[in-house]
Amino acid sequence: MIVRKLKPNVYSISAIDWNRKLFDELVPLPEGTSYNAYVVKGSEKTALIDTVHPTMSGEFIRALKSLGLERLDYIVSNHAEPDHSGSIPAVLAEYPDAKVLANVKCRSLLKASFDLPPESLVLLQDNQTLSMGDKSLHFMWVPWVHWPDTTFTYLREDRILFSCDFLGAHLATSDLYADDEARVERAALTYYAEIMMTYRPNVIKALKRLESLDIAMIGASHGPVYARPEFILSLYRRWAGDDTRPLVVIPYLSMYESTAKMVAYLVDRLMEKGLAVQPYNVVDLDTGRLASSLVEASTIVFASPTVLEGPHPAMASAAYLINALRPKTKFAAIIGSYGWGTTMPETLTPLLPNLKVEWFPPVNIAGVPKADSYAALDALAAAILTANSVEPLPA
Repeated sequence: MIVRKLKPNVYSISAIDWNRKLFDELVPLPEGTSYNAYVVKGSEKTALIDTVHPTMSGEFIRALKSLGLERLDYIVSNHAEPDHSGSIPAVLAEYPDAKVLANVKCRSLLKASFDLPPESLVLLQDNQTLSMGDKSLHFMWVPWVHWPDTTFTYLREDRILFSCDFLGAHLATSDLYADDEARVERAALTYYAEIMMTYRPNVIKALKRLESLDIAMIGASHGPVYARPEFILSLYRRWAGDDTRPLVVIPYLSMYESTAKMVAYLVDRLMEKGLAVQPYNVVDLDTGRLASSLVEASTIVFASPTVLEGPHPAMASAAYLINALRPKTKFAAIIGSYGWGTTMPETLTPLLPNLKVEWFPPVNIAGVPKADSYAALDALAAAILTANSVEPLPA
């Protein structure tokens, strides 16, 4: 647990989880993560903004004590998810007079998760400002980025936005600031894809609200602090915007190599035409890599053999994930092979109602691919090229 100064009387407390490999038993963490809290000391009052994962409560209390905090007036709960709120009971045990500030939705979630003294909970209103003497906190309720309870806290005098999960990155690093921007961008992209992409319209709304603030620094609840806010804000504007880039993502699997041969042929034809392509074998799927590739991808081609007249279960699982993520993809297709059941495309498509795409005709073949199969894949490649408005490479 490390305490570092951001500005006079403003501190970051970062609990670095170097070895964690999976978040919520769902999200891969190839580079670990951190849980960040912040302390703001005003001339009259002191506030703690968020806490850390409950498994680190003891170290967190020692970190607070290292700042000489004999009194804590406020605990701002920007978000009730336990990796940010889980140490609130331990902090209240140490500072029983502190008040927990939360919006109405966050307060209800805190009540459901913790046995907090009712008198400790104080309701926050949207656009409320709290004076702490020579420093003041302004609160903005921004629901559904990614829970319904998220609050942004803005420290007016130092122009620091504490954005909770929004704009974060699962990245365990000793860097206080996001100086290694290439590394942070990779981590932030995966984080956005897995956590924020499904709420893209609300991300756009939240970014719009931030335009009214003069932001000099952003402290998110995961990853390093952004001393150059435009770095992460410009990335989010691009990722959440409507534009895609000509990239074809192909989730696939193959049981007896027929579908694999189709995928290999299609990949080659697309590459020959100058299109970027990224195939993913969904049997041993890195969900973070797949999600990241979907953020700006123009096209998805699902490639599956038929199992019991439908898609392979691993493909159905991948389709469920992609549907939940709601990428802004414009075009999609289904290819595959079958032995006797011909309805795989018809059973896979209903698993993807959230994809607002133009569907190309499926290429579903009996047995191994033959000349007519390859001709159909040629036609699909040509249609994808036309849809993406990419000039073919010279022969």
